[in-house]
Amino acid sequence: MFVSTRRTFLKAAAAGVAAPFAFAQAPKIETSQLGDNLYLLTGAGGNVIARTGADSVVMVDGGLAQNAGALAQAVAALPNSGPVRTLFNTHWHPEQTGSNEPLGMAGATIIAQENTRLWLQQNITWPWNGQKFKKLAKIAQPNKTFYDKGTLGSGASEIRYGYISDAAHTDGDLYVYFPQQNVLAVGDAAYGQGWPVVDWWTGGWIGGIVGGLQRIQSVANKDTKIIPAVGPALSLADITAQVDMYGTIYDRLNQMMNKGRGPSEGVEAKPAKEFEAKMGNPDEFIRRSFESLWAYLSPDA
Repeated sequence: MFVSTRRTFLKAAAAGVAAPFAFAQAPKIETSQLGDNLYLLTGAGGNVIARTGADSVVMVDGGLAQNAGALAQAVAALPNSGPVRTLFNTHWHPEQTGSNEPLGMAGATIIAQENTRLWLQQNITWPWNGQKFKKLAKIAQPNKTFYDKGTLGSGASEIRYGYISDAAHTDGDLYVYFPQQNVLAVGDAAYGQGWPVVDWWTGGWIGGIVGGLQRIQSVANKDTKIIPAVGPALSLADITAQVDMYGTIYDRLNQMMNKGRGPSEGVEAKPAKEFEAKMGNPDEFIRRSFESLWAYLSPDA
């Protein structure tokens, strides 16, 4: 049963998530308006979108768990903000799922692609750096999943969402499109700043980055505001430029792999040299991208 007050989310976020961080300085959550009743919140660990309404609020992603209390207060302070009834997880990473537990406790619907739910049900360790991620409690796991696409609401309030099946960042990426405001949330399937994390351990790969960006191209138009998980809003032209850049890098790495080269040789060859001035040091990205090719294209994959 859904508890129809904002206080439930605020109390759960403060008691269930934020309490272990009581002595840490609360993050500064900044808010900007994307369109009618649609807001971008930054500072919680990743970009968060909130569509407000007196009866319900829809959120896309929930920041890090230690920032859930501050984020809850920022969402509650938005104009025309009622209880949060729906949360989308664009993928399983902690920067997207930190509000799952308090919102799950408050009775919200948590929507994710089915693969995201499966990842959140198990402990995960990244093999390249040993970083560990604990499975989420049952109450924090997505309670509504899908495989292909879906809609929420109708008419002027309709929200469309779909699976980015190319495995751009993980194998459970989704987009959320707000047609009335022409805003498209894409999580880490597009990149607002710096090089992406290629999480090949949970299904992402360099070829999927290109395919995922092309999927975004098919949903957006020239006036769409495209909101990545990190960084400023992107345009369709920005996405097209990313398709070209990552496509070039993919082709070069694929050629090297076909010649029997390995990840270290891939890094040494500097296949992203002309993009370094704008994007920064690509070595970690290139290494993970090469490893992702092995995961997807090697004969034993």
